[in-house]
Amino acid sequence: MTASPAARPFPWAEAMGAGLGLLRLAPDAFWRMTPRELAAALAPLLPAPADGLDRAGLAALMARYPDPSH
Repeated sequence: MTASPAARPFPWAEAMGAGLGLLRLAPDAFWRMTPRELAAALAPLLPAPADGLDRAGLAALMARYPDPSH
């Protein structure tokens, strides 16, 4: 059984590594940031999220992998 996202502990080691190491924030600046502010500061350095699946893509997947129960 896996923990729900809300039940997982906050990834402090990764957050501190990104804020203090990658972004080179001063410790006081890092600790004053909210997680949302840290995520916004890191966003330009991370890969862009994949586009969502559109109707044509869903239809193609359904054709490729039909559901035999329907």
